[in-house]
Amino acid sequence: MAITTALYLIPVGLSDSPTSQYIPEYNIEITREIKYFIVENIRTARRFLKKCDKSINIDELTFFELNNHTDLTEVESFLLPLSNGHAVGIMSEAGCPAVADPGALPVAIAQRKGFKIVPLVGPSSILMAQMASGFNGQGFSFNGYLPIESGARVQKIKELENEAYRKNMTQIFIETPYRNNKLIDLLVRTLRPETLLCIASNITDNDQESIITRSAKQWSKQTYNYDKIPTIFLIYHP
Repeated sequence: MAITTALYLIPVGLSDSPTSQYIPEYNIEITREIKYFIVENIRTARRFLKKCDKSINIDELTFFELNNHTDLTEVESFLLPLSNGHAVGIMSEAGCPAVADPGALPVAIAQRKGFKIVPLVGPSSILMAQMASGFNGQGFSFNGYLPIESGARVQKIKELENEAYRKNMTQIFIETPYRNNKLIDLLVRTLRPETLLCIASNITDNDQESIITRSAKQWSKQTYNYDKIPTIFLIYHP
């Protein structure tokens, strides 16, 4: 398959389920032809490529790592293969690159330089959680991580709740998985009892996926354990 010289945004799986359940064959065909990749973590990127197609020769590939440890002045050089007529792929650690992900930076550089950019279809935990929550899909906001400091965190939760009520908008956010249970406990103590809270975890995992919407009052009476589980949080009031 001949592919166009472009920056390809390649979604990565959210779970260990077979790639056939969430990655189109077209993506795999494209990925087979790319020799240059910008990735968050080289080890997990290699693992995902092998999961897509065991015949891919990893040793023939060049990886540029883009994460919190990367010197951002080097990112522009990651796109040099495009100038030489080679396709480049961007892969997040999980889900869609450039969405809640450092991949947005090379995309912005590629836009400024006039390179062709091709987003490929694939799983986004943010959108899939929104789809299954039962909340307003016409107006929603993704807010990333909440502040770590407890006072600022409570204030932010109240601000998001007020936005949900005032603008009729779903408010979406995430947390480091090992702090999930503490966040849920804080949410049920901070939110108004009638505010709806959706907790979406292990998305695309057939056996473990759980997407549950309840009021804050109902959650306060439940037993739960989301510790160390990839999870998306959504709040809303119709």
